[in-house]
Amino acid sequence: MSLKHTYTLWAPIYDLIVDRATRGPRRRSLERLGDVRGQEILLPGIGSGLDLPFLPPGARYHGMDLTPAMLTRAHRVAGSLDIPVELQVGDAMAMPYDTGRFDTIILHLILAVVPEPRRAFAETVRVLRPGGRILILDKFLRSGQRAPLRRLVNPVISRLATRTDVVFEELLGQHDHLRVIEDTPALAGGWFRHIVLEKLEV
Repeated sequence: MSLKHTYTLWAPIYDLIVDRATRGPRRRSLERLGDVRGQEILLPGIGSGLDLPFLPPGARYHGMDLTPAMLTRAHRVAGSLDIPVELQVGDAMAMPYDTGRFDTIILHLILAVVPEPRRAFAETVRVLRPGGRILILDKFLRSGQRAPLRRLVNPVISRLATRTDVVFEELLGQHDHLRVIEDTPALAGGWFRHIVLEKLEV
């Protein structure tokens, strides 16, 4: 089953499962945005719009998701908020945006969902301007971490909802022009992490 079809099935109950468990970490992650006046900010994998209530005013927000059923729910949330959000169908592994377009990109629970995290991360870096930031909230294994159970269940659970075997350091190692500003535990004993990156001038 494709990721699009899987999340079409998940859409009606996604918020019931995910919202309460991740609301606090999402809010704390987005507090790191600070003053966003005049910025262009992208949320790939915006899903049902759980991040939207916590976005500070002053920026132009763009949300993208592979699943129309999830975007329908995000449209409803966006319609109730006084924040400009442009929503469109798109693939995080092949983003329909120009290189260097965005000032900030928010990756919440997307890198461990897509089939090819390296491609999604590379696309994120491509569409971010030099000097821009990436805010990440997701679950990662650490480099060298054995985590046998997480690795064992990954072939099954990755088909149903999410991956459990993504090593963030392997993604970061492909991009030497990124600087880690923050890497702190967010949830579940540090399995979920708050990560903030800056794209350096080349």
